[in-house]
Amino acid sequence: MSDTDTRPSTAAGTGTGTAGARRPLPAHVDVVVVGAGLSGIGAGYRLQTEVPDRSYLVLESREAMGGTWDLFRYPGIRSDSDMFTLGYQFKPWREPKSIADGPTILRYIRETAEEFGLDEHIRYGTKVLGADFSTAEARWTLTLLRDGVETTMTCDFLYSCAGYYDYDETYTPDLPGLSDFGGTVVHPQFWPEDLDYSGQRVVVIGSGATAVTLVPSMLRDSTGDEGVDGSGAAAHVTMLQRSPTWISAVPSRDTKADWLREHLPADLAHTLIRSKNIAFGTAFYQFCRRYPDRARKLLTGLATKVLGDEQLVADHFTPSYDPWDQRLCAIPSADLFKAIKGGDAEVVTDTIDRFVPEGVRLSSGRVLEADVVVTATGLQLLAFGGISPQVDGETVPLSEQFVWQGAMMTGVPNFAVCIGYTNASWTLRADLSHRLVCKVLRWMDDRDLAAVEPHPDRELAERPLLDLASGYVQRSIGAFPRQGDSGPWRVRQNYVLDSLTTLRADLRRTLRTTPRSAVRRDAQPVGAGR
Repeated sequence: MSDTDTRPSTAAGTGTGTAGARRPLPAHVDVVVVGAGLSGIGAGYRLQTEVPDRSYLVLESREAMGGTWDLFRYPGIRSDSDMFTLGYQFKPWREPKSIADGPTILRYIRETAEEFGLDEHIRYGTKVLGADFSTAEARWTLTLLRDGVETTMTCDFLYSCAGYYDYDETYTPDLPGLSDFGGTVVHPQFWPEDLDYSGQRVVVIGSGATAVTLVPSMLRDSTGDEGVDGSGAAAHVTMLQRSPTWISAVPSRDTKADWLREHLPADLAHTLIRSKNIAFGTAFYQFCRRYPDRARKLLTGLATKVLGDEQLVADHFTPSYDPWDQRLCAIPSADLFKAIKGGDAEVVTDTIDRFVPEGVRLSSGRVLEADVVVTATGLQLLAFGGISPQVDGETVPLSEQFVWQGAMMTGVPNFAVCIGYTNASWTLRADLSHRLVCKVLRWMDDRDLAAVEPHPDRELAERPLLDLASGYVQRSIGAFPRQGDSGPWRVRQNYVLDSLTTLRADLRRTLRTTPRSAVRRDAQPVGAGR
């Protein structure tokens, strides 16, 4: 077996900063944001516009901004949410496609950072190893790794925008006999830049968003163009799934949005398009949850209309679970279905017996011959980018804590996390969290408070933070904080309700406070940065 599951190199010259020309770290800032991805850049914008008197810094462990959209380089990587809602409210999406490819999204993030001067606040190659909050000083001490050297700095408020995926380690289930396989094995999270699959037989193991994206992207498209990453088209791609996933075809372009952008001023068009898409997404989710049988019939009917084979849909695209028990996969322009219908792709529902030199032998006895196997078997969850917050030197047991307003957490003062929606665009929830953090910071300034910490006024019924049946959630969700059963302790998956209530939260009722007069502040540390 030739295993080329390696991490791609990252170009350090495209507005990302380089190891040889690092901006120095200050000894102290008011707010530290962890992560310079889609969320971190949005947080930076809100901080500098809504609390301009507060200094802030964005710490990024990698050498480039963009997070997911810079790290993942597999063929066809794209959004599975429309960009009018996944994009920022304050920077209208101008590109023609509503479902956008990864490089276009990355360019949008970088343009946003440059346009608003956010890139000046980012420090690359700076990994947060530890964070300890002193209740006596009402201040965080961060232990950082920079260029192989540990250093420290302090901040008053810590905001984790690192998402909840582990970007360093993948999830790969036990694959018996993998070492016997004579071809190449890759994982989408670390796609090799030099992988040439031209004319190759490819097996993609998985049925989630990554798998349904990879299959058509590695094939010649309907216009005869070669594979999207420039390596040429695969000869044939098989998607091997243990069980089906709900998949919905969506337009790659939003014709109503195109009309509005053509006939209305840009800002007004953006507001109307965003509102339209939020309303549709919310209504469709509620329809699926309230009327699962009707949703099943709708989704299977749409798939049958494209594939033209009712039995194929019944066997491979009709899951046992209800729509939105797990996240719904979107396929723009029905590209996966069209690739299967055209014969260049195949979907097989079976389990793996073991790998053999020529490919994958299934439990049914069939052997899928392959030159390349892609293990699109899912990601691993990791709370707060791997940061285990401490208070006065004691590690806080995350699984015993509750999340308040989807952003702050019991047991940890002056700390917030950005957790996006699972049933809608991540950025919708993220932006509400950014604005809530800014509201809390203004409230602290107005009342001369040094620290705040959420505290329930009653006993809470415990629920998982992410209420999804997906395997990647169930494997790791026990290590995360919990949500409660109602009010500000419930992490709802409903942007319309959240937008009406989150920023109207009565902070006095649920935030325990420490006045500045009650804390000891030593002289500002000097020389802590590099």
